[in-house]
Amino acid sequence: MKGMKRKSPGTFRIRSFNEQAAEGGYAAFVPALPGCHTQGETLEETEPHVKEAIALYLESLVAHGEVIPEEGQSFQGRVTVPISVPA
Repeated sequence: MKGMKRKSPGTFRIRSFNEQAAEGGYAAFVPALPGCHTQGETLEETEPHVKEAIALYLESLVAHGEVIPEEGQSFQGRVTVPISVPA
């Protein structure tokens, strides 16, 4: 399986990101796997959910003979953007 870092036989390491959701709880997504996302009420609940989502995603790719996408570099930043607010 190309693109993932092998942690031990039969396991892979891949980045996931968690964000606090506006409606409460947390959303998790995996940039290297388009459409792979999940949510949970707490970070502790979200972690097993994202692990399950990744496992199912990879199983589907393998079952359909598709290539597992390579994980690219990830960067986080903050930008300042001027805005105009009508009076």
